[in-house]
Amino acid sequence: MMSDYLVLIGLALVMGMTLVLPFSVKRVEEDLEAFLFVMGLSAVSISGLWSMHLIGEAFREPIPITLTVAAVGLIFRKVRSHLSHWVHTLTKKLGVSAAIFVIVAALGLGSSFLTAIVSAIILAEVISILKFDRAYEIRLTVLACYAIGLGAALTPLGEPLSTIVVAKLKAPPHNADFFYLLKEVGEWIIPGVLLCAALAARGAKAAFSDKRGLQEDAHDSLKVVLVRAGKVYIFVMALIFLGAGLTPLAERYMVSLPTWLLYWVNSVSAILDNATLAAAEITPAMTDRQVTFVLMGLLISGGMLIPGNIPNIISSAKLGIKSKEWAKSALPFGAALMAAYFVLLMLLVK
Repeated sequence: MMSDYLVLIGLALVMGMTLVLPFSVKRVEEDLEAFLFVMGLSAVSISGLWSMHLIGEAFREPIPITLTVAAVGLIFRKVRSHLSHWVHTLTKKLGVSAAIFVIVAALGLGSSFLTAIVSAIILAEVISILKFDRAYEIRLTVLACYAIGLGAALTPLGEPLSTIVVAKLKAPPHNADFFYLLKEVGEWIIPGVLLCAALAARGAKAAFSDKRGLQEDAHDSLKVVLVRAGKVYIFVMALIFLGAGLTPLAERYMVSLPTWLLYWVNSVSAILDNATLAAAEITPAMTDRQVTFVLMGLLISGGMLIPGNIPNIISSAKLGIKSKEWAKSALPFGAALMAAYFVLLMLLVK
């Protein structure tokens, strides 16, 4: 059994590689699920926390989100031909601005059950249907992805981050259940989703254009839907192993950080997948206040750059949005949102 000192050094190296390599090594970025799986196995082995309970949890916890991704993906393949009619009907009845508000709000709040992945796929299709100038369509995509990234955290079905958090906090003292995140951060997330929808609706009417805007790269085949679901399963399993293995490091250092510092430290989520950071940071030893600060820091900063969360990655890839284009639109809004939420959280969360 390695000494505590060597264990912490080993876990620090695993965490460092997990945070740096996906951003700096293209092969790791392309095969992220396999990389995280190896890192998760390494972390559990170094910490000596292997158990049948952990193995069972790792196989069991990804099932709901995986089945949801597969089922909704298959259903969407059947109804997507009708989507254009629905979008144009909604726009005609409500007007362009109101229709955009409803679409973004529905995708944001609905992502907690549709999953962030499916909501992002629908978003890409809607953007392809609508005819706006490119600059507005990029802003619309960014704001909609902020809304989806926030809303998906309301239930453990929404995205890997929420699945991981609920799995890690389901034991005492938090006793996290299906509605834990809705109760814990819902009052912060829902207004954020509606704000994104309102800002997305601004300027919609003036941005109408006859020119070809953003277009999807391709429709999803049956194989693509099933492969995506399989990758989600491996991704969530890897994060469960990683989170369990890094627990000694998180309990020793993360819990001791001031709550306000936890919030700002998680601005690194702009360049790193926020589910990975949640797996590394969240621990049952945290207070509800710390959990709230950590989650909101991760969720908001996760929208700033393309690698930050799942809807950013899917939407930018399917619509051909470049990293600089994304950052130009997303960074100013994200920075302002981070600052505003920080002030409100410090004042109101006790």
